[in-house]
This record gives sequence, C-alpha cells and structure tokens, in this order.
Amino acid sequence: MPIRLVSVPWVYSSRSVWSIIISMEDRGEREEPAAGLHFVGMKEDLIKAKRSFRTLEGRDILVLYHQEMFYALDFHCYHAGGPLQNGDIEEFDGKLCIVCPKHKYKISLAEGEGIYRATNSYAPVPTTRWYSKGIKQRVHTVTETNGAVYVTLSHVSRFIESDYFQGEKGKVERERMEAEDSSKKSNTTS
Repeated sequence: MPIRLVSVPWVYSSRSVWSIIISMEDRGEREEPAAGLHFVGMKEDLIKAKRSFRTLEGRDILVLYHQEMFYALDFHCYHAGGPLQNGDIEEFDGKLCIVCPKHKYKISLAEGEGIYRATNSYAPVPTTRWYSKGIKQRVHTVTETNGAVYVTLSHVSRFIESDYFQGEKGKVERERMEAEDSSKKSNTTS
C-alpha cells in the first residue's frame, strides 16, 4: 500500500495543533484521537530523546523510554518538587524506579510507588529489605498507535503527593527552592 501524509488536527493543551502523520492505508479518512489522549511525539523521536518534558492540561509530565517501554509520570518529585528528568533508572526489589537526583528518593515507574530500604530491628534477626510507602507519584497511561505516542492523564480522584507540586503553592515553593539552590551555587563559586 502506498504511504501518504495526512494532516490531522490534534487537541493539545486546549489548542489545535496540526501534526503530520503517516497513514499506511489509503482509506481516505482522517483518524481522530480518542478523547483524553494527548499527542506527545512520534515514537522514533521519543526513543532517540529517551526523556521528554511536556505540559498537558497545565500539568508538567516526564515521558521516558527505557528497556523498550514508554512511561509517563509527573515531572516534579513528590518529596520536594525536584525535577526527575535527570534521575537514574535502576531496579530495586524487582521494580524499575527513577531515582530523584535531588534527594535520591526512589519512585517506581509503573505505579508511582515510593520505595525505600530499611532494617526491621524488631525482628529476631534484624533484616534489611525494601518497603513501599504507597503511591506517591502520579503516573499516566502511554499508548502508541501507528508510530504516534499519546499520554492519557491519570484521573485517580484521590490526592497523590506529587499533585502538590503541580498546583500554585507547589509552583511557588519550587521557585523558592530553585532560587535557594542557585544562591548556594553562586556562593560556592565566589
């Protein structure tokens, strides 16, 4: 079948954005994304980038590609709002996690669980193992169709700790912490 370029309007951050997609079938019809899907990029571009920042419906999102899988989660760490983009990805207790570069908090990519290692000193033989703090970071659903990658924002109704840094108070706190960090850096270089 011939490849043809089709202009399709995608709804992205409440604005109409025209994207070019490749249609493998010459059906003569436009394919519209389902409600709630946000186009975040073409698969091959996101694979090359490995990590991408997007703002969807006013929410800062990190889209990452690791071990042939896409993940999407809130961009700012639930603990202190630090950006997760440069965090290492490691496996802890069988769970693939991103490690916040600021304070080394570990967050599972699949569920948004906070993971920590501790010693149970009440056990007859004190043992160190991994524990879960529960869901701390909001994760979002990623789907890929015909080489286009979409994110559907999580609509879990309960408050998740990373939500704080998406709101106005959290944004103000992030700016204050960034100013403190740059002040500390300039004092160490003087």
